[in-house]
Amino acid sequence: MVEPDGDHDVVPTEEALDRAREHELDLVEIAPDADPPVCKVLDYGKYRYEKQKEEQRRRKKSKSMEMKELRFRPRTEEHDFNFKVDHAREFLEDGNKVKAYVQFKGRDIVYKDQGMDLLRRMIEELQDIARIDQQPQMENRRMVMILAPHKNK
Repeated sequence: MVEPDGDHDVVPTEEALDRAREHELDLVEIAPDADPPVCKVLDYGKYRYEKQKEEQRRRKKSKSMEMKELRFRPRTEEHDFNFKVDHAREFLEDGNKVKAYVQFKGRDIVYKDQGMDLLRRMIEELQDIARIDQQPQMENRRMVMILAPHKNK
């Protein structure tokens, strides 16, 4: 048993409960599998409150990853392509995933090779900070690819 003043004693359960009542605190079992079981005299309400606050702080610090989308067309011009790649770079540096897709409208569907070339160029431009999460593939009239930031960044 560990008391609030830091004493460590091996005592019978009844005596431990008496000591806890004496300090107007609770007897909390910390390690039930130990031999003998380890108990601590503490204010259980305060203990739960501190655990809850610690959990909130930990959740607040952890950053959830968002998915940012970039849309291209099969015949996207060079300047527009570079502009969107710069945006993708910013998103990746912020720790977000990037979903890049080439939208084919009408008869554009015959230019699948141009869409694939566009996405491959994007991979080459961003290979220093990104890894491919999902290879380019067709989903209906879109060619979709997902990039994620490198884990070591």
